[in-house]
Amino acid sequence: MAETFDLLLKGGTVVNHDGIGQRDISVRSGRIAALGSFAASQAGETIDCTGLHILPGVIDSQVHFREPGLTHKEDLETGSRGAVLGGVTAVFEMPNTNPLTTSAEALAEKVRLGRNRMFCDFAFYVGGTRENIADIPALERLEGSAGIKVFIGSSTGNLLVDDEPSLDRIIAKISRRAAFHAEDEERLKARMGERRPGDASSHPVWRDAEAALIATQRLVRLAEKHGKRVHVLHVSTAEEMVYLAGHKDFASVEVTPHHLTLVAPDCYQRLGTYAQMNPPVRDERHRAAIWHGLDQGVVDVLGSDHAPHTHEEKHHAYPASHSGMTGVQTLLPIMLDHVNAGRLSLARLVDLTSHGPQRLFGIRGKGRIAVGYDADFAIVDLKARATITNAAVASRCGWTPYDGVTVTGCPRGTIVRGRRAMWDGEILGSATGAPVSFYEGA
Repeated sequence: MAETFDLLLKGGTVVNHDGIGQRDISVRSGRIAALGSFAASQAGETIDCTGLHILPGVIDSQVHFREPGLTHKEDLETGSRGAVLGGVTAVFEMPNTNPLTTSAEALAEKVRLGRNRMFCDFAFYVGGTRENIADIPALERLEGSAGIKVFIGSSTGNLLVDDEPSLDRIIAKISRRAAFHAEDEERLKARMGERRPGDASSHPVWRDAEAALIATQRLVRLAEKHGKRVHVLHVSTAEEMVYLAGHKDFASVEVTPHHLTLVAPDCYQRLGTYAQMNPPVRDERHRAAIWHGLDQGVVDVLGSDHAPHTHEEKHHAYPASHSGMTGVQTLLPIMLDHVNAGRLSLARLVDLTSHGPQRLFGIRGKGRIAVGYDADFAIVDLKARATITNAAVASRCGWTPYDGVTVTGCPRGTIVRGRRAMWDGEILGSATGAPVSFYEGA
């Protein structure tokens, strides 16, 4: 008697760690049951994927969903709607909320808020501070913990560890890979006079490449001293990319779609403060170096750094305007457009968005299309053309820096643990989000 399945993805081209080819995928109890060729009669539900590519679900390892405390611009539910609309099946969310996520109690509350309310699966970073250093070994292993996140340079929120002795003590305590926003606070303070009131194009002049390089070099030196794994978020400079290429033993590298896609001064002329990010979008020399680092394998993962702010917050005159932009919903469409333009292969994109996060962070049962893994998929139409608009953005803030941009390559469907979360731009069913599990965590 033939096996029976809950779900069958039939006729699609599977992009996997062993190559690209046409195969059916069968699903049972939320996990991949078998790969091969199966009859539609063997499954309770069959999705015809003819002409479509099936990727492992995207794991976006840097988002800010703003809950609790800042829900006027985003919350876990609205942020996760954007995620599944963009083919993202799991996110790592950041700790600069209000209150800050710096304790076991704050983490447990965010897990409670996310469970069966988010449409994708989730983990939450715990902010590393001078006050919770002794608790780091326990905080890293709690349910739903993505590990420790440290702001070496100031950004949105009140998390900042800018002195080397405290940073040294934090790194000495970690056992999992910890994530860092690396900009040197002393240099940022010294260069505040470089900001030109009302002119967002002075943002990368103030937060210059040297500020990023100083902080990244300090971070890597301490990681090497203690033999600990560190993750350098949103690398934005040519100098950092050259340095990190020679220091990969303990340091992993994230880049963002906006640092690969936008470029100064054009982005500031077109978008003004809507292009304002920390670290900043820089000129073509830096963008080309980031692409080179990606081509050379220095870059390990892509993260959106989805960081929404309201129109009102963005419309404050620079430098009072808030830094950050949406990105979780557009990560995959923007990068598929780069694939179609020949900037990177589809296999490399999957490595950056699925295999890479699984490998770096020790995620259990996600990031691959393999028997026994969670049935998480981004089903994409590589030939479809679509124009990104503010109106289509699910984020509560209601805007994207790519408004009016036409891309080739679009998510058609998102499946989270065997259930259709999105199809043809429509959210389906109820939220079933659950904590991501890790080999080194709970």
